[in-house]
Amino acid sequence: MSLLTRFRKKTEDEASRFDRLSKTGRMTDGKIIDATSDGDGRILQVTYTYTLAGVQYESSQDLNQTQQQRPIDYAPGKQIIVRYDPRQPANSIVV
Repeated sequence: MSLLTRFRKKTEDEASRFDRLSKTGRMTDGKIIDATSDGDGRILQVTYTYTLAGVQYESSQDLNQTQQQRPIDYAPGKQIIVRYDPRQPANSIVV
């Protein structure tokens, strides 16, 4: 093992990232701008936008099982809560 490998930051899997941001991420307001649904009308993925310090961010997220049971909360045009990492504001999730 090389010296650089020992100190290289390990990548975080999606479940760990979601768990970390849902517990420790800062909150801001956002807005759903698009949603992808299956044949049954269940929303599977959303695209959302939020603004921090004058910078507008846009991201997308696959919804988890709990979120999929609340399609009204994730319809295009809805206001949402976004949790983001203050050190990397583009790293965010919808709650």
